[in-house]
Amino acid sequence: MEFKIGVGKSDFADLRNSGNYYVDKTEIIHELVYDTDNKVTLFTRPRRFGKTLMMSMMENFFNIEKDSEEIFAGLKIARHREFCNEWMNQYPVLFVSFKDIEAESFNDAYDMLKARLADVCKEYSDLAERASVDRDDRDIFLRLKAQTGTRADVKNSLKMIMRMMQAVYGREVILLIDEYDVPLAKASEKDTAKNKFYSAMLDVIRGIMGTALKDNEYLKFAVITGCLHIAKESIFTGTNNFVSYSVLDEEFSGYFGFLEYEVAKLLSAADRLDKAGVIKEWYDGYVFGNSDVYCPWDVMNYVSALRKRKDAKPKNYWKFTSHNGILLTFVRRTDFRVKSKFETLMNGGTIVQTISDKLTYDTLHSSEDNLWSVILMTGYLTKSDAAEDGETVSLKIPNREIASIFEETVVAYFKNTIDNSVQRSMMDALWNGDEKGASRIISDLLWKTISYNDYHEDYYHAFLAGAFVGLGYEVESNKEKGLGRPDIILKDDDHRRAIIIEAKRSGCESDMESDCGEAIGQIIRRKYAEGLYGYEQILCYGIAFFQKRASTKCRKMIDKPVEK
Repeated sequence: MEFKIGVGKSDFADLRNSGNYYVDKTEIIHELVYDTDNKVTLFTRPRRFGKTLMMSMMENFFNIEKDSEEIFAGLKIARHREFCNEWMNQYPVLFVSFKDIEAESFNDAYDMLKARLADVCKEYSDLAERASVDRDDRDIFLRLKAQTGTRADVKNSLKMIMRMMQAVYGREVILLIDEYDVPLAKASEKDTAKNKFYSAMLDVIRGIMGTALKDNEYLKFAVITGCLHIAKESIFTGTNNFVSYSVLDEEFSGYFGFLEYEVAKLLSAADRLDKAGVIKEWYDGYVFGNSDVYCPWDVMNYVSALRKRKDAKPKNYWKFTSHNGILLTFVRRTDFRVKSKFETLMNGGTIVQTISDKLTYDTLHSSEDNLWSVILMTGYLTKSDAAEDGETVSLKIPNREIASIFEETVVAYFKNTIDNSVQRSMMDALWNGDEKGASRIISDLLWKTISYNDYHEDYYHAFLAGAFVGLGYEVESNKEKGLGRPDIILKDDDHRRAIIIEAKRSGCESDMESDCGEAIGQIIRRKYAEGLYGYEQILCYGIAFFQKRASTKCRKMIDKPVEK
């Protein structure tokens, strides 16, 4: 059979009917129903870890209006024949997604919510035609369908639709709610003193969830997904047999994301096993409970690219599906001293933090622990050890993909906080041959920026190149000159002057002075000044680095190059 990957497909029936490759996660149905007695189950996972496809799979399995035997044939759940006979296509199912409910104001978001509920009513429009349905419920249903329902209608909408389903089918209803917390997350981002967005949206979502989940005689059980477990807002308070499973819990830990053997099987089917190491480096590393998992969105995208081009390079696919606002919010907090922790993380280390998997969007920014918890729950960090348990957790960056997001956001932020006047003071010192002044300013800049790559020489080269950006000079980096490639050449054509820089990473502080001399010697031996004809001032700088300290030595060219 032809190998096909349906990137972005979250409809289970469509995925199966179109012959796309499917990583079999159907066993979760049996485990959820057979091994637990949860009235309400909440799964919290980062974006793009298969939550929506999982919910679509459950909807197809349970829905009494469907015949799903064929699309589940050959999958793991089909091995449980008695279970399938008892549960497959035996219950009415109400499936609702809140993932697209986002806007700049409450009124706009509320209109989107009403539109979403109208779509649900259209999907289940046959309910209004059944004689067994209560007349008052029919009237409310039609108002919701026409988007003319009252606030009370909206808050009671899911319970009311479930009551109609029970009247029609004579069976309790299975409720599936995907990305329940997106409206709250978006409202929290846009909430201001003038725009009380969050509290208004919280009131609506609490009403919808509360009536649907608490003491609802029409509910068989509910499965809900989101990024965070909203705790203090009382959305789930009072719900009978409510259980939440986060990235910290062992239960169901292997069902969201791909396990290593699943990735190997996928690569074998795609005839791309040679890329296993690359995929592991870029997209593996997440630890959910006691399971090591890959991000499925990334793996599928990259394998799809490899099918088209065998030499396709790995990309950061995840960053286009999630914004990095939470990272920037974190580093902007001047009351949190987090720069050194970010440096540790970006150099491959771990930090130990107190973590909670029960948070509230209106207090996310109230403490450093809360923010570290959010970064963990949203997929920017992961546990460093599957065996870890408890509130105190060792955290790390999971893979190269997420490391690149940190570099693009965190490093860039600290660079942008550097006052332009400091950069100009640095240049004044360099043009004037002020070795002590240049050493001090460059060292200060190092302290104010995020250091990563464990102080490798490449890091210092990149740091220097970045320090000269935006000052109006032509900056050449590792461009062939003379008998080699100088690290950096600065050209000031307006004043016919140039600076040649060779940077060295010193093994210890006592070596910095001699390394500066060696760097200047390299500039002269390899004739890096060749080609700088017509410049009236050429300065050679050897700059040695040791951790966050810089030392500079300057030598003026005695003989200016003469144009031939």
